[in-house]
Amino acid sequence: MRHLPCILPALLLAACGADVQPEESTTSREIHERVLVMDSHLDTPANFSKPDFDILTDNPPRMGQVQVDLPKMERGGLDGGFWVIFTPQGPLDEASYAAAKQAALTRSDEIIAMVEAHPDEFELAYTADDAERIVAEGKRIVFQSIENSYPLGTDLTVLEDFYERGVRLVGPVHFRDNQFADSATDLSATDLGGLTPLGEELVREANRLGMMVDGSHAADSAVEDIMEISTTPIVLSHSGVKALYDHPRNIPDDLLRRVAENGGVIQMNALGSYIENLEPPAERTTALEELAASYEGRSPFDLTDEERKQYMARRGEIDSAYPMPLSSFEVFMEQMLYALEIVGPEHVGMGADWDGGGGVAGMEDVSLLPKVTERLLEEGYTEADLKNIWGGNLLRIMRQAEAAKAQ
Repeated sequence: MRHLPCILPALLLAACGADVQPEESTTSREIHERVLVMDSHLDTPANFSKPDFDILTDNPPRMGQVQVDLPKMERGGLDGGFWVIFTPQGPLDEASYAAAKQAALTRSDEIIAMVEAHPDEFELAYTADDAERIVAEGKRIVFQSIENSYPLGTDLTVLEDFYERGVRLVGPVHFRDNQFADSATDLSATDLGGLTPLGEELVREANRLGMMVDGSHAADSAVEDIMEISTTPIVLSHSGVKALYDHPRNIPDDLLRRVAENGGVIQMNALGSYIENLEPPAERTTALEELAASYEGRSPFDLTDEERKQYMARRGEIDSAYPMPLSSFEVFMEQMLYALEIVGPEHVGMGADWDGGGGVAGMEDVSLLPKVTERLLEEGYTEADLKNIWGGNLLRIMRQAEAAKAQ
């Protein structure tokens, strides 16, 4: 009950009694700091070998490329997440598999070396309990994940080697079809019908090891196959909703509902060209056409290592000179809010594709993550909802994968 006398002028306040206390308020930032905040797709390891990058330094931000370091994580309340071992797709032959495997092992070595160099700030995590303990100790969580299982070749015993290193999330495919699955974006290739027989075995091996399976980048048919085979819920580590923008990397409502019904989660992507139609500058289009022509139209994935290095250097120059227009924080939030409306806060999280092309105007790097919490609270979501969205859903699925391994 309100103390009506207390609305009188200040000279009457003493009559209100000493038991009257000012109403406490909790800010969105305080809530953000209380929940465990993870991102399921940090491409930051791509920066670890660059001489001008230091994970402990507040590096000058570059949209889509330099968005995660310890100072930015501290400002944004990011407790860590899944640090990606990405390998580009190449030819499907034994020599190429061997080269890709070595590249993936090197990337994993770089992740482990970063943690070993900074043991007071980062720690490798292997279980959901590890993640909670690491945060309680004031450090950042470093799970590893595989984006594109191409480096495994046809020998699935290699997956266990990566598991022992700390990989707990594996995605079968990337931009192009491979030995495991149809890609969502390889529209010119022969339809493999979802997962290949080897891809089906990959899912079973991940289940046996206690590793989560990632459906991002996989064709819808492959996502359906993964759910059919997997004994545990799946993760879409960095995906969007197709109902708001019809892009092959986004998921239709019916399939999203099936992911949720099976206990899975969609982690929302913030790569601008996946969430709205962004027209590139004419100069950029011309420069990219000239670059492609100089390599006779070959995909960068089909180039030699030296050619690919030269290609990427020139591509970086084009990106700097003629950047793509940015999507906005509001467009990103429309994607997240739509997914929340469709499947609820128990099945939505964050996988913004930081340092891999992600980021929007108003959320250019991880230091601005508290804006998401603030907006979700304004929309009526509770602290319990935010606990699920920011990390609880991922840890729940991880515990299910761990439990399935023990059976």
